[in-house]
Amino acid sequence: MSLIRFSRRGSVAAERRRWSHRRTASVRGLRTLGVALGAALSLACGRPAGEPGTLVVFNAGSLARPLRAALDTFAAREGVLVAQESAGSLETARKLTELGKIPDVIALADAEVFPRYLMPAFVDGYAEFARNRMVLAYTDRSRFAAEVGPDTWWQVLLRPGVETGRSDPHLDPNGYRTLLVWQLAERHYAQPGLAARLADAHAERNVRPKEADLVGLLQAGELDYIWSYESMARATGLRFVTLPRGIDLSPPDSAGWFGTAAVTVRGARAGDSVVFRGAPIVYGVAVPKDAPHRALGERFAAFLLSAEGQAILRREALDAIASPVGVGVRQPWMPVSPPAATPDSAAPARVP
Repeated sequence: MSLIRFSRRGSVAAERRRWSHRRTASVRGLRTLGVALGAALSLACGRPAGEPGTLVVFNAGSLARPLRAALDTFAAREGVLVAQESAGSLETARKLTELGKIPDVIALADAEVFPRYLMPAFVDGYAEFARNRMVLAYTDRSRFAAEVGPDTWWQVLLRPGVETGRSDPHLDPNGYRTLLVWQLAERHYAQPGLAARLADAHAERNVRPKEADLVGLLQAGELDYIWSYESMARATGLRFVTLPRGIDLSPPDSAGWFGTAAVTVRGARAGDSVVFRGAPIVYGVAVPKDAPHRALGERFAAFLLSAEGQAILRREALDAIASPVGVGVRQPWMPVSPPAATPDSAAPARVP
């Protein structure tokens, strides 16, 4: 029998305080509990008692649902406990860089966060495993829902009284991708100053740590529109505007055009900054070098990238990449993939 624990999380600042005040007692208690549970599960599943029985996963908010489905299957098969923490991908990366909290698996909504924040100190290599696209989600109750579309959405969002939510670009890739979409839209629709006008129209009170936090507000009618991913909108039954290919950060053949937009956000540590350029949306997964239960983490990463794992992700509306691409130092859990045709010399090399 498998036992699953999905934990809630707060901001890095709040976690730092809790972690500092309760670290000694919590770690001692968790170790004791982990040993007991691990031993019990090992006996029940016929495994040696010394093998770890708890898989700790940090993931992006938009991955919470699809990864939970994959974890359910994996945990039932392995007879393990699962501790899943969901947060914005930048917030998640800073749990390692600022708090020193190391999971067994880390899965992010922007694969570029790995080389920008976590390599080489925490991660040697990662795999690109899924794609997505930016959308503007809404419901039948949203103001001007009958008028919003691929060519009119920006006009609707600028109307008085329209409440639109977005995520924090310093915590969540969907947040900085929203700003990138606005920059691209300004040129796509030939509307000088549109990005700034959209920024003014989006009230700060409607900014949340991650895009997943906005779904409930939209469904409750507190917001008219939210910036989200297609996978999130489909999985939660929301209506959404399919944006033009030139601004939705999806098609790989538009990478050069997307790269003309850029956003600066806070880096891995206070005082640092990182520039993210527009790029097709690609998700990444890795097993940290110092993962507490590395063998278990590698088994789950391999399962996630397998045909069975990909099928689970697709059932949850996430576009799993048929041939995941390894980046950086090759890891034993990575599938063998063909080398990239023209790898960027400034980026980590694709694993052959």
